[in-house]
Amino acid sequence: MPAVFEKAEYQHRLDLVRTAMSDRNLDALVIGDPSNMNWLTGFDAWSFYVPQVMAVLHDRAPIWMGRKMDAGAVSLTTWLGEGSIMPYAEDYVQRVGVHPMEVVAANLRELSLNGKRIGYESDTYFFSPKSFACLQKGLSNSEWVDADLLVNWCRVIKSNAEIKVMRQAARLVESAMTVAHETIAPGVRQCDLMAKIVAAQVGGNADFGGDLTALSPLILAGKAATTAHPMWTDEKFTDGQTVALELGGTRQRYNVGLARTIQLGQGPQAVFDTAHAVEEGLNAVLDTIKPGVIAGDVHRAWQTVLDKYGLAKESRIGYSIGVGYSPDWGEHTVSLRAGETTVLEKNMVLHVMLGMWLDDWGMEMSETVAVTHSGSECLTQFPRNVHVVD
Repeated sequence: MPAVFEKAEYQHRLDLVRTAMSDRNLDALVIGDPSNMNWLTGFDAWSFYVPQVMAVLHDRAPIWMGRKMDAGAVSLTTWLGEGSIMPYAEDYVQRVGVHPMEVVAANLRELSLNGKRIGYESDTYFFSPKSFACLQKGLSNSEWVDADLLVNWCRVIKSNAEIKVMRQAARLVESAMTVAHETIAPGVRQCDLMAKIVAAQVGGNADFGGDLTALSPLILAGKAATTAHPMWTDEKFTDGQTVALELGGTRQRYNVGLARTIQLGQGPQAVFDTAHAVEEGLNAVLDTIKPGVIAGDVHRAWQTVLDKYGLAKESRIGYSIGVGYSPDWGEHTVSLRAGETTVLEKNMVLHVMLGMWLDDWGMEMSETVAVTHSGSECLTQFPRNVHVVD
């Protein structure tokens, strides 16, 4: 199971990160986010539930530091050699009185980093305050610099090879959404529908399989559709429910999102009227997205349509998407909302997520969109109309 991309691509990514490190006068960078480890080296293992980091220096290949039993994944999934593995022993795993980052700190001292200027990711799910405190204590003479999102911003413009993988992920989510449309009906349990959706996501097609999506697939049915992220239950769908499905397809850890709305039996006309307005707003967004456009101006195009119909949506309408592990597939960089000043560039990929959560029902419509040289391309292709199940 070799790395997904050619070594030259990973080297280019490493060059981008090192340039960003130099811009901040960093001697080293400690990465805690597994998505960033994967993007930089291909490292792929369900090993992030215990402490692990990847150290990036200027004069040698990145070094993975994690649980010894997971070290084999380095040679299985990355371009790194044996010299890039510095594991800690099993005795340090979830044991009172010791912490794995004590070993990591010793490793960093061995790399002559005590007294150096070291960047770290301050706001990732996988790097705890206790982990950071151990590193600070173990390298007390070092200057620790908040370098949060440094790698994330290096990731934001995709290569053509990455977009190719994301097109495959789009095929997976289209298949999963097709299964959902063909299966859902009054009397079907939500959990049974979800079982078939997940089977389609992971089983893939004759050409390639899928991975677990970084964001759990979501079912918003009836009253539960008045909020954005409810989990599925074992309740049965009922006649008259409006159901929103937010699904993903994931290929080689690259995620693509797609949301659609289904009406079971006769529903309020407001569902269809709102969907019509949302689709008009989506088209306005797609017409606006192109290189050089400011993210806030994309949101303004959407807001103009909402104002026309007297509708309101407080949350952002999109974000950068790519490599991701649970619990999130967003890259924490570009957001489409009022006042955002980020300039869109070619090969950014955005999940344009338009959800309307009202008093007693809700609906969603989304596309995963690549910025092209002159406009936008929907990687996802699926009918946008509210699907009615009689």
